[in-house]
Amino acid sequence: MQKERILVVEDEIKLARFLELELRHEGYEVLVAHDGREGLRAALEENVSLVVLDIMLPVLNGMEVCRRIRHASDIPVIMLTAKDDTMDKVMGLDLGADDYMTKPFAIEELLARIRAILKRRGGTAAKGQHLTAGDLVIDTERYQVFFRKQPVELTKREFELLKYLVENRNIVLTRDTLLREVWGFDYAGDTNVVDVYIRYLRSKIDQRFDTNLIRTVRGVGYILENE
Repeated sequence: MQKERILVVEDEIKLARFLELELRHEGYEVLVAHDGREGLRAALEENVSLVVLDIMLPVLNGMEVCRRIRHASDIPVIMLTAKDDTMDKVMGLDLGADDYMTKPFAIEELLARIRAILKRRGGTAAKGQHLTAGDLVIDTERYQVFFRKQPVELTKREFELLKYLVENRNIVLTRDTLLREVWGFDYAGDTNVVDVYIRYLRSKIDQRFDTNLIRTVRGVGYILENE
């Protein structure tokens, strides 16, 4: 079986080496880049399975690297940062990152998140599947969303959140559940990142089409109901 190939983009030489050794020990093939431009080239040219990407990079910062990767590819990206700021995390996730970790972190947690992302990536819905909820249609193969036959442009994270809500329509979902199932980890900090993305979806669907697809259940979470 071919090994999964992980790209580590990290300018701290000791940390990059540590991550490389730990990932190799776990059975992954590992590539390492020490600046943003080198990392971007490797991400787009080396057929990698996942990118571990630091934000504070020389030459090209991690946010820009993530944006350019996502523009050209759907490779999973886990961002690393020394900052513990909710809006900084939202920005990274909104650019298309699949996960986000604040330094210092436990290597066991990073490895668990990598396994979770690669597992989800290998177990996605069947090709060509369409999910529906009233006037909402989701094409899971093409990452397209339509409401009343009109296209709705979403980011990758918005799409995944909406898809999970539709898959569990008419069920009240807590913020913790949405973080675990959509972001792929148990988030120890403020859960308002979910609220931010719900607002994004409402602005693009509920407000645009004058509907009330996603409803807040006060003190609990959210529910998507068939019209």
